[in-house]
Amino acid sequence: MRCVLVDDNVPFLRSAAGLLNRQGIDVVAVAADGAAALAVVTRVRPDVVLVDVDLGTESGFAVARQLDRAAPRPAVIMMSNHAAADFAELVEAGPGLGFVEKPELSGDAIRALLS
Repeated sequence: MRCVLVDDNVPFLRSAAGLLNRQGIDVVAVAADGAAALAVVTRVRPDVVLVDVDLGTESGFAVARQLDRAAPRPAVIMMSNHAAADFAELVEAGPGLGFVEKPELSGDAIRALLS
């Protein structure tokens, strides 16, 4: 499974990519903002994109909506350090498949949302 991570926290991107790669999720690229995410997704065509809810001055939900209109359209999973309950309505209304709390991020959590 090919994955792109979108987060404005570079140390998190490094550690999450290492963790997911060790757990059988091939992190093929990372991006720090919406424009970079759209460009890299178009170029590398991942199966799934994990998008942080808060990308500094950008909303991760807005980025997810843009990715949902991209071709090819990847599966999108939202993530945050905050609890899932904090974003339940937004996740439900958005184009993403679901939500994972960053402390719970794992290959199994991604596979469970995709199944």
